[in-house]
Amino acid sequence: MSIEEIKNNTDAKMNQSIAAFKNNLTKIRTGRANPALLDTVQVDYYGAMMPINQVANVSLLDARTISVQPWEKGMGAKIEKAIRDSDLGLNPSSMGDLIRIPMPMMSEERRKELTKLVKGEGENAKIAVRNLRRDANEAVKKLVKDKLASEDDQKRAEADIQKVTDRRIIEVDQLVTAKEHEIMAV
Repeated sequence: MSIEEIKNNTDAKMNQSIAAFKNNLTKIRTGRANPALLDTVQVDYYGAMMPINQVANVSLLDARTISVQPWEKGMGAKIEKAIRDSDLGLNPSSMGDLIRIPMPMMSEERRKELTKLVKGEGENAKIAVRNLRRDANEAVKKLVKDKLASEDDQKRAEADIQKVTDRRIIEVDQLVTAKEHEIMAV
């Protein structure tokens, strides 16, 4: 593996880490409704556990209400129970075939808890990026040790990897700040 391949591979892995972090942020509830909130909820579908979006249509009725429309008549009660049993703190109500899930107002205390959670997720993302930097630097050092690259190449590669790492850390900080503002907005 060449130094260029190591740098490209590290950049791609850092992109994946940032994408996973963004995905985790969408699951953290703000005052607004978001259909992605229910992605983690599993429903018993004829003995197999399935995500809600595979047994029903999940959409927004308005800014504070999620609607779930089961594809089969008998699934309404099971979906409602799965949502209630999840750790999301939601209370669905049935209206015929349609299940409405109003988003409760968040207290100031809950908002502060969520900002701490966001900061923790951000810290985990930064750790993942730094670990990727360390792995890349070790791979470059191994190339130098095996006499496949010079020490000058090593210094340049480590500087390039550090620049990419710094950009990713700044990106994580910006995402954390944006999510905190979103949570604290009443």
